[in-house]
Amino acid sequence: MTTTRVVLAPNPGPMTLEGTNTWLLSADEGRTVVVDPGPDDDAHLDRVRAEAGDTALVLLTHGHPDHSAGAKRLAESLRVPVRAVDPAHRLGDEGLGDGEWVEVDGLRVSVLATPGHSSDHVCFVLPDDGAVLTGDHVLGRGTTMVSYPDGRMRDYLDSLKRLADVGATRLLPGHGPVVEDPATVIAYYLAHRAEREAQVRAAVEAGAKTPREVVERVYADVDPVLWGAAEQSVRAVLDLLAERA
Repeated sequence: MTTTRVVLAPNPGPMTLEGTNTWLLSADEGRTVVVDPGPDDDAHLDRVRAEAGDTALVLLTHGHPDHSAGAKRLAESLRVPVRAVDPAHRLGDEGLGDGEWVEVDGLRVSVLATPGHSSDHVCFVLPDDGAVLTGDHVLGRGTTMVSYPDGRMRDYLDSLKRLADVGATRLLPGHGPVVEDPATVIAYYLAHRAEREAQVRAAVEAGAKTPREVVERVYADVDPVLWGAAEQSVRAVLDLLAERA
């Protein structure tokens, strides 16, 4: 029996929603695996340590600071490793490979490579629970961005299809509430990206010369505070359109 608990980091914002979800995983009375310790915030890390108890290791879905900045300090205080795709975010020698299993005291976690939001992004599949921890690949509310040029739109779309094939019963995101209907939400994400691609193409055909001009047309109804993130996604779409040309 897999137990999943969440500790919400105090870093709310337009990109992080209520804040970063730090997930605590364990099986029965076994040791805890901490996923995405979040920001390097004393109070948050203290809460994670207190609620996690006996901890075996830290896992990262990807290296963006709102997920990873507190990882090494937390792990050093607990004397446990940090495993991540990017060596820059590891503490210890072990990384994370697609299809690899992480097993701790009866807890079984499968690594699913999902590049796109970032090049180093992975999801964690809990086969005994039917859930998938999705980091920033799929959020609990709204849609995510592709952090171009590190993230690429073609990779992101392929990764969404890989996630759909898992057949998860729940998604445990890095931000926002639990997703109880994964198939519907993933289908929406794919449809949304197809719609945005068509809108970007139409904006270019209508005379938009720069990514910013595309954003001003396509995201006119979106809070301008999000336009910087939108511009990265637009650049990723333009790159994809250039690939298809």
